[in-house]
Amino acid sequence: MRSCILGLVAIFCISATGFAQYQQTQKVSGKAVIKTPTVQCQTCKDRVEFFIGRTEGVTSVKVNIKQRTTTVTWLNDRTTLENIKVAIANQGFDADDIEAEEYALKRLPKECKLHIEAAKSVQPAIKQ
Repeated sequence: MRSCILGLVAIFCISATGFAQYQQTQKVSGKAVIKTPTVQCQTCKDRVEFFIGRTEGVTSVKVNIKQRTTTVTWLNDRTTLENIKVAIANQGFDADDIEAEEYALKRLPKECKLHIEAAKSVQPAIKQ
């Protein structure tokens, strides 16, 4: 009986240690604010939050239309900041230094395309 109890205690300790290590690896995360200047309307915001929020390793996404930024939190062992930027570009929106994919721009709703064209025409004027 005594050896059975000691065995159960040992199994419990080993599994608790493994679970604690698992939780520590899950808690290691990154957070970044990505400039998304072509996210201009509620539809754009909803698309980015929906699709990027379902990307492997992403734990939260918050788009700020007024500041034209996207705040993303992710698990480091599942994805990277570059992967998230590429995922945003694959949805048809610029993400920091990565430009939107041409094929993705064609799939956007008409209102989003108009907003993006307007934003891109204003940006060169601002830079000069």
